[in-house]
This record gives sequence, structure tokens and C-alpha cells, in this order.
Amino acid sequence: MKLRHGSSEEPQVNLTPLIDVVFLLLIFFMVSTTFTRESEIALELPESTGEALETEEFVVEISIDGQGNYFVNKQQVVNKQLETLKRALREVRGERSDTPQLIISADRVTPHQAVITAMDAARQVGLTRITFATKQLREEP
Repeated sequence: MKLRHGSSEEPQVNLTPLIDVVFLLLIFFMVSTTFTRESEIALELPESTGEALETEEFVVEISIDGQGNYFVNKQQVVNKQLETLKRALREVRGERSDTPQLIISADRVTPHQAVITAMDAARQVGLTRITFATKQLREEP
């Protein structure tokens, strides 16, 4: 085995395969990236500061239990249909010209569809100022 010492040739690195690999990785990440979808309903959720928010004089409250039953201002709605809920909201709102605040209180095991139905009914009736009721978590000692 002969080794050449003092060779004037420098080793060369061919960059073409490296550029191809980088280009393929770039294409892979561009194709596999997921983009966020914006929601059509813009809600401003209250922060959980522990302080009670000031409520207005006239408030409409929708409570939803774990089985998806609706209660409008503590009166149970006859069934779970959208039209029935809209009728109950119209009766509570009455002939008021202002838009009252709507508070949605849902149990933590309430079906997601029940909350969406309540929001949809409120929007169709014209109640657009929606707040979600929450309770502050207790800190473990």
C-alpha cells in the first residue's frame, strides 16, 4: 500500500446530492405542515382571575346539564330541539330593543353539540354577547 505524501490535490465534496436531499426535505415539510383554521365564531373568553364580573340588570342564562337538557333562566325547556330553544329565548328576551348579555353554563360532561346548539340558537335570535360561566379551580393544599 502506497500513500502519497505531499499530494497537491485537495479532496472535493460534491454538493449536488446534498442540495437534492435538502430540497426533498423542504418539500416534505411544506406538504406535511398543518395550518390553523380560523373559527367563524369570534368569542372573547373571560380570564379566570377569581373576581366576579359585573353583570347587567337583564341577563339571559342558558344552563345545560350533563344529558344535554336546556334550562333558560332556570326554567327547563320542553325538549332538546333547536326551534324549541329559540322560542324559549325569544320569550325571555321579549320586546327589548337592547341586546342582553347571554351566559352559557354547561356541566363539564355536557355534550359539545349541546353547547354549539345553544350558541346557534342564541345567534339566530340575536343574542350575540355571549359569556361562558366558569368556576375557579380549588388549589390543592
